[in-house]
Amino acid sequence: MTDTPPAAAITTDGFLDRRLTILQPARGAHRAGLDAVLLAAAIPSGVSGTLVDLGAGVGVAGLAAKTRSPTARLVLVEIDPETAELARRNAAENRAAVGGDVSVAVVDVTRPESLEEAGLVQHCAAVAMMNPPYHPADRVRASPAQRRAVAHVIDPDDLERWLKTAAFLVHPQGLVAIIFRADELPRLFGAIGTRFGSLTVLPVHPRTGEAASRVLVTGRPQGRAPLRILPGLVLHEADGAWTAEADAVLRGSPLALS
Repeated sequence: MTDTPPAAAITTDGFLDRRLTILQPARGAHRAGLDAVLLAAAIPSGVSGTLVDLGAGVGVAGLAAKTRSPTARLVLVEIDPETAELARRNAAENRAAVGGDVSVAVVDVTRPESLEEAGLVQHCAAVAMMNPPYHPADRVRASPAQRRAVAHVIDPDDLERWLKTAAFLVHPQGLVAIIFRADELPRLFGAIGTRFGSLTVLPVHPRTGEAASRVLVTGRPQGRAPLRILPGLVLHEADGAWTAEADAVLRGSPLALS
């Protein structure tokens, strides 16, 4: 018995003011939401060349970023075959919004040799974006359902492998963008090491006065600029409504990070 949802347990959800129509599991580890949209907003508009979404899930982050870079080549990298198939369907369904030249590679981000087998060679990407599993394996109990565990829990050593893969793929003048748990920022910096410079950190706060729950981090392989920590993005007003800045991101506006 597997944790694969039945075909009927698929929802159709709108993103970016419904410019994207996304098929995804009704429940479980591979549902995309706000984090994917935030990650996409960290990617500049007008990317040329190859944009690689590592751990793409059903493709929301990569497809959302490509709405602002329709001539870019997008590669959605996903380890789970069933989720990757939904990403393929989503790319086809949203061709009018994102343009063509979207492919899906069913490979393991932590194994660079498998990426090369899929045609992703060293320094092939202008941009690599990633939404790695958030929960460190040494701090949580993983789900017994394998697909859920892979999507939610990451071994501390594997986080460094994700960053190593990004460094392998991104051109020396390229860009990497990451969304991660704010309380695990020291671990993320440890995994980044000296692979990327010109690091920029945008804290994401649920409400004014509350601690950041997420961070958006960008960097460049040959970046030499000092670390910048930007004023935080606040998601909600006191009454629960989206702030004006968060609402703009949800509608597809980019954030100024790099």
